[in-house]
Amino acid sequence: MLELTLRGDFIELDKLLKAMGLVESGGRARLAVAAGEVRVDGQVELRKTAKIRAGQVVDFGGQQVKVMPGPAGS
Repeated sequence: MLELTLRGDFIELDKLLKAMGLVESGGRARLAVAAGEVRVDGQVELRKTAKIRAGQVVDFGGQQVKVMPGPAGS
């Protein structure tokens, strides 16, 4: 399982996929979400810019990403 540490309160789903290197571009990330290929906490997520917060798990392409809280005050 991969981990992503937040810099703020949340990261948008399409940006998370790109930041973690699971897709090669933001456009591909948006297509994957629209096609129902991405799950958040076990549920298909169709909102490209869904706010993903600490504690959530994103599944895509056989990879899981756990979103971790950032440093206090970030």
